[in-house]
Amino acid sequence: MQPKAYQPVHPIRFVTAASLFDGHDAAINIMRRILQASGAEVIHLGHNRSVREVVDTAIQEDVQGIAISSYQGGHVEYFKYMHDLLEEAGCGHIRIYGGGGGVIVPAEIEELHAYGIARIFSPEDGLSMGLQGMINLMLEECDFPLTGQRDGSSLGTRSARVMARQLTAVEAEAMESAGQVPAGEGDGGVSLGITLKPVPTIGITGTGGAGKSTLTDEIVRRFLNDFEDIEIAVISVDPTRRKTGGALLGDRIRMNSIYGEHADRVYMRSFATRQAHRATSKALRDSLAVCKAAGFDLVILETAGIGQSDTEVTELVDLSIYVMTQDYGASTQLEKIGMLDAADAVVLNKFEKRGSADALRDIRKHIQRNRAAFHEDPATMPVFPRMASKFNDSGVSRLYLA
Repeated sequence: MQPKAYQPVHPIRFVTAASLFDGHDAAINIMRRILQASGAEVIHLGHNRSVREVVDTAIQEDVQGIAISSYQGGHVEYFKYMHDLLEEAGCGHIRIYGGGGGVIVPAEIEELHAYGIARIFSPEDGLSMGLQGMINLMLEECDFPLTGQRDGSSLGTRSARVMARQLTAVEAEAMESAGQVPAGEGDGGVSLGITLKPVPTIGITGTGGAGKSTLTDEIVRRFLNDFEDIEIAVISVDPTRRKTGGALLGDRIRMNSIYGEHADRVYMRSFATRQAHRATSKALRDSLAVCKAAGFDLVILETAGIGQSDTEVTELVDLSIYVMTQDYGASTQLEKIGMLDAADAVVLNKFEKRGSADALRDIRKHIQRNRAAFHEDPATMPVFPRMASKFNDSGVSRLYLA
């Protein structure tokens, strides 16, 4: 009989991944789903992830724990290197958990525990504790608050650790004020006690699965390649599960451009909405202010998947982009989509699918009617067909250059 899920006292965040040169992600997918079902917010990176990628993510996301599955044979070096990088970054509080079935033998488990790894689970642990029991242990050990100082004293620095803690403090204050005036409804610079310089902010929104993260990645990649000195902050939002309070923060899986040679020029933070029926978080306005105060040249906000009436992203950004596909139903459904009235640009993604050409025609005509631009050619409306999954897609390039 499985034990009941542990009930966290504080918001708990985990980074999960399969290790480098390891394509076996079935185990880590099971564990991260149980973490989510137990109330944790999980930043999932998928498989074949290097130590540097995992550590950079953990620091930027200000997590309490890292969970790694490793079946590739290099687990001792992998976990020790991860521990060393966290200590060097001043983030030794982040606890490391792992497993690899019978690949990690008992002597190696003891060696890793002695080195400072929080727990390496063995097959015997799985038999005696069960999956939920292992997750409960991880959650209980990581159920501690991440406190930060929400003022201007440390703003303006580009330290990922300092920024992460500032954003955590902003998010915590928004939670505390739930039901009252939400934190961040006023001007972000005023509430933080600082004066902000103008920084362009792009908002990318759309329905779930439309391709927002892939588009974000392609836009970021083009900016990084074209401007060697530009520094970008990306704020990404995913929905909180209403029943459990957990969340899958999975947008980083699509963000290939933020790692590798450009990693030091991009900061990314994932937020859960921490409330139902919302595509944004109450902490977003002040979170954007923190990014601007840190001196980034561009801030990109990606919302959770939205419904027909959601347009709140337009109140937070300078330029809004609505991402959709051809699968919206009859053309009359376009008249119900609020973002087609509010967005500065519309992206018709997955243009290779059947019916996309007809959808492009209808969307352009709808935008023309919305703007009362009957004297203009519908083809000139800011609607961009694209295939974001295609590397260096010309449609994305036209949007970028526009």
